[in-house]
Amino acid sequence: MDAVLEIAGLRKTYRSRKGVRRALDGFDMVVGAGQVHGFLGPNGSGKTTTLRTLLGLIRPNGGRMALFGQEVPRRLPEVAGSVGAIVESPQFFGNFTARDTLSLLADAGGLKKERVTAVLELVGLRDRARERVRTYSLGMKQRLAVASALLKEPKLLILDEPANGLDPGGIREMRTLMRNLAESGMTVLLSSHILGEIQLICDQVTIISAGRRVAAGSVADVLARHSSSSVKVRLEPGVDLLGAAELLRGNGAEVTLRDDHFVVGNAGNPAQITRILAEKQIYVSELAPIAADLESVFLELTGTAPVEGQNRQVDQVSAPGGWGQ
Repeated sequence: MDAVLEIAGLRKTYRSRKGVRRALDGFDMVVGAGQVHGFLGPNGSGKTTTLRTLLGLIRPNGGRMALFGQEVPRRLPEVAGSVGAIVESPQFFGNFTARDTLSLLADAGGLKKERVTAVLELVGLRDRARERVRTYSLGMKQRLAVASALLKEPKLLILDEPANGLDPGGIREMRTLMRNLAESGMTVLLSSHILGEIQLICDQVTIISAGRRVAAGSVADVLARHSSSSVKVRLEPGVDLLGAAELLRGNGAEVTLRDDHFVVGNAGNPAQITRILAEKQIYVSELAPIAADLESVFLELTGTAPVEGQNRQVDQVSAPGGWGQ
């Protein structure tokens, strides 16, 4: 798959009275053509800095960036027409209608008027297109922003939190739009905090923390590399859950009690659970692995700041061994 976007060793530092802060610390990312690529990271991790640097709004201190094989920012004027981007919340004139707003943008870009109607339809604003923007909800303004980025029919669409302010129905519609755009051949780079949506919509993901890439690959591969070793254990009715939990804890298990079952968090060999309990005449009625989701992997990778000075990429993080191995 051809790479639409390539970033290698990107660095950006800021100096202040408090010293030097590394916003980007050797960050790498590759986005293939025709995919929806999720760009994830906690606040302050370097996501927006990366996007603004890529678009020529911030000058990096080092590293290499390319769009469609052209080095940026040096060759950015040559590829800018193929990139649509919404980074942070754009501002619109409140007294203008959505149609007026998009028509002005289309005129400025030398685009056909027919494109305005097309993008209004795409983002679900056709029936509200003649209302003033100041009457719009936050979610509707987000839709208008996406419409403005789609006006020039970009080959790469970069969206920073496009679902912000949308209700569940609007989020679902945005998900469908992203998939339809990718199926039409457009590449979508999507930055979002709604991890469940990222897991549903994205083909590939890149996770950034403290300016460094901590995971990258298909959603399935990232989840597999950080698969959970936890299992859900349910016992026969009437059995003392607390007593069974203490028995397993005495053998080194990490046990969390729930209302009608418990979870063993380090079950490298689940068969050990049934053996230990059966020796005390305690029998298991259900033993099920707990699948990792993107949210749990994200928290695992970004919940603790990397050790200072540890500059290596950490894509291949092994799951911890279980107590029963």
